[in-house]
Amino acid sequence: MVPVGDVVHALLTASDPVHPIVDARVVRTVVAALVGAALALAGAGLQGLSRNPLADPGLLGINAGAATAVVIGISWFGLGSRSSFVVAALLGAAAAAVLVQLLATAGRQGATPAALVLAGAATTAVLTSVMTTVLLSDSETMDVFRYWSVGSVGGRSWGSVVAVLPLLVIGALVLLGRARTLNALAIGDDAARGLGGSLVRDRLLVGLGVVLLCGAATALAGPIAFVGLMVPHGLRMLGVVDYTVLLPASLLGGAALVLLADTLGRVLAPPTEVQVGVMTALVGVPVFVWVVRRGREVAL
Repeated sequence: MVPVGDVVHALLTASDPVHPIVDARVVRTVVAALVGAALALAGAGLQGLSRNPLADPGLLGINAGAATAVVIGISWFGLGSRSSFVVAALLGAAAAAVLVQLLATAGRQGATPAALVLAGAATTAVLTSVMTTVLLSDSETMDVFRYWSVGSVGGRSWGSVVAVLPLLVIGALVLLGRARTLNALAIGDDAARGLGGSLVRDRLLVGLGVVLLCGAATALAGPIAFVGLMVPHGLRMLGVVDYTVLLPASLLGGAALVLLADTLGRVLAPPTEVQVGVMTALVGVPVFVWVVRRGREVAL
């Protein structure tokens, strides 16, 4: 075991031979925690906003929208800076969220949980096809984003973290500040109106928080699915249903889940590495099937 003092010295002393290694490990840990916290918090907020137990940024196409926008921006418009990636990801996430909502509400029964999931699956499939086509036709973009597109927290820099951190903080504060609104929405729109204020404004603010978190997280680590589904459901199984507790607990639980997935991905099949997006999908698909079989009427 390496003494803590040696680790601190290597991290703070640029001339130390192991400084780059330690620094990379610290950045990777910070990225994993931030991305996991953002996606889980966004998932909890999205489930409360839509009253849909299957709502997840990955399942509803929001992450795919962000990823596709970044890839198109690089290939077609020559985007190269981290800040431009973030802007593209936010625009793509917002566009995908609006598209899924429009598709889901087009049916006679409106935006039911099943309609949202089907609309999200269709949107994700189309966007993934577009992204794959662009990547296959542009070798340079493919080289840059081959590692990123499966969802990875490795190979990032402090500059990448700094670029998205303000958006992550703002998105988290917006959602955490709407916990009581989400509690009321879980009961019904009438209860939410009874609290006063504008229901439309509150929904827009929650949606804004979700888009900021998902867009920034995807710009930083690529599309990582199922974190926003697994963490809130795990907490609800433990009896946590009050959004004033569920939201901060999801934030912490998401950070822990992605850190665990990244650690397992690095130790399960050495010397190769399983990306964190693959690890969360391996666990998330059975969870998704379980939630569907459990029934659509899950108390939120």
